Amino acid sequence: MRILRSRRAVSTQILALCATLSVFCVCAGAQQKAKLLKIGWLDSGPTVRGTRLGELFLRRLHELGYVEGKNITIEYRSADDKLDRLAALAGELVRLNVDVLVTSTTPAAIAAKNATKTIPIVFMLLAADPVAAGLTDSLARPGGNITGLTNVAAELGGKRLELLKESVPKLTRVAVLWDPQNSGSAQAWKESQLPAQELALQLHSMEVSSADRFEAAFKDATKAGSSALAVTPMILATSNRKQIVELAARTRLPAIYAREEFVESGGLMSYSTDLDDHYRRSATYVDKILKGAKPADLPVEQPTKFELVINLNAAKQIGLTIPQRVLARADKVLK
Repeated sequence: MRILRSRRAVSTQILALCATLSVFCVCAGAQQKAKLLKIGWLDSGPTVRGTRLGELFLRRLHELGYVEGKNITIEYRSADDKLDRLAALAGELVRLNVDVLVTSTTPAAIAAKNATKTIPIVFMLLAADPVAAGLTDSLARPGGNITGLTNVAAELGGKRLELLKESVPKLTRVAVLWDPQNSGSAQAWKESQLPAQELALQLHSMEVSSADRFEAAFKDATKAGSSALAVTPMILATSNRKQIVELAARTRLPAIYAREEFVESGGLMSYSTDLDDHYRRSATYVDKILKGAKPADLPVEQPTKFELVINLNAAKQIGLTIPQRVLARADKVLK
């Protein structure tokens, strides 16, 4: 009888233990669901969702242990080049109480910073100086709730002029396409002045703030005697790159761009940050913040890899022979 009671007691204890474990598992499951982290992504132009670069960002997050729908979710918002929408879209993401905000351009970063002083913000593809733009206190110690990566696109303006000069040896006058409403683009125009003087180049200002002004701007540039084109980093140009590439070909202006997408769309050449590397590093910054790092303590990073891309077919279309010394420096040559 004692053995029977003992067995019953043991069985009762086992059942109690199973019930406890069941409750624990339910609680653990609930906690796991509660840990679904939310990333807000704010684009100035078309959404990065589903693009090659967007997928590259997700792939890097996956390498760091994140799986969309399992432990992270991403809320995408895109202004589709209507910069006046950025403030409202940033406000939407803030109201969703995202854990971190990711922005892909200077205007988007400014809108995000104006929308929240508490949610961490990671900017990327920042063409403007983040300190001059009022985003950070310094590069080493950003301060506040924002940090990220700058692509120093504005500072690369001089390098692009140099490449144009080498590609078109007799070049004396270059038209520069820029948007005064875009701080990164305006900075690039400003910082092109000194390199132009050093290269003995005269610059023609192609100041454009809307797509319907492109054709007129190209006509003015050719009338002014411009024999090449440099396009500054600007959302307006990137979103209308096919039109710009076609206008450059039609006016037979050798052109250099701030993004590789222009060359892939038929443009002559680009010199820019290695965007693949940039997006991967941005994902690493997001990971650090999601694990508790404070943006104020994460230094703003600058690019370490750059790419020169040349399209030989585009050169042939305008009757230009790219010197061998320039071709030898290219990271990619499209034929």
